[in-house]
Order: sequence, then C-alpha cells, then structure tokens
Amino acid sequence: MILQPDIMESLFTQAEYEAPIEACGYLAGTDGQITRHFPLTNIDGKEDHFSFDPQEQFATLKAARQEGLSIIGMYHSHPASPARPSPEDVRLAYDPTIVYIIISLMNDTRTVRGFYIRKGEVVEEPLTIGENTNDQ
Repeated sequence: MILQPDIMESLFTQAEYEAPIEACGYLAGTDGQITRHFPLTNIDGKEDHFSFDPQEQFATLKAARQEGLSIIGMYHSHPASPARPSPEDVRLAYDPTIVYIIISLMNDTRTVRGFYIRKGEVVEEPLTIGENTNDQ
C-alpha cells in the first residue's frame, strides 16, 4: 500500500488536532495507492473508540465514487496507545478488503501502520511512503 507523504502528514495533523479523542476517516485511491483522504467526525468523541457520522460517511462514499476512486482504507488514531489494532478494533473490523490504518501519537512519537483484518486475524500490510505514480 502506497501512502503519499502529504496525506500521511495530514493524517498526523488531524490526529494531533483532535487528540485526546480518536481521529478517523476514509482513504481512497486505486491500485493500492492512497490518493485521497476524507477526514470524518468521531461522533463518539472518545479517547478509545470512534464512530463515523453517518451523513458524512454517506457523503464521502458518494464523493469518492464521483471522483472515480475506491475506498481502500479506513484510518483512526490511537492518541495514547501503540499503532496496532486493539481487541475492539479487531471485533469491529467489518470489511476484509480494506486496509485499516492506525496512527499512534504515544509518547509524542508519530507512528503509522496498516493492517488487514479478516475474520479476527490481523495481518500487517507494509506501507510505502512515496509519490503517486497514477495519472490522476
């Protein structure tokens, strides 16, 4: 999975701005390249849980489709814990086809990791930080 540096920086900026609650959103693109991110509101407003605003979620799915993009990832932050899926993250992972990106700000250190979660099994997906090679 390829994540552009500017998108990665935007994810960290959102996570830091929204801390101590979890920041969240969707990642869109094509061919394993994340070319767009869609920040969403954590309507739970909690430090250890997030839920998307349903209206924002629907509008994001529509916008991605109109831009010819697929939702290929979902992200959220862990303001005070490691960048790995919590038991709740694993339990709530509903789409085995997308990568779950977790941004950690633990100990004032920025960390980002990606995972596929399929039927409770967590497999790390290497993230490559690089420029988009698609002509979009």
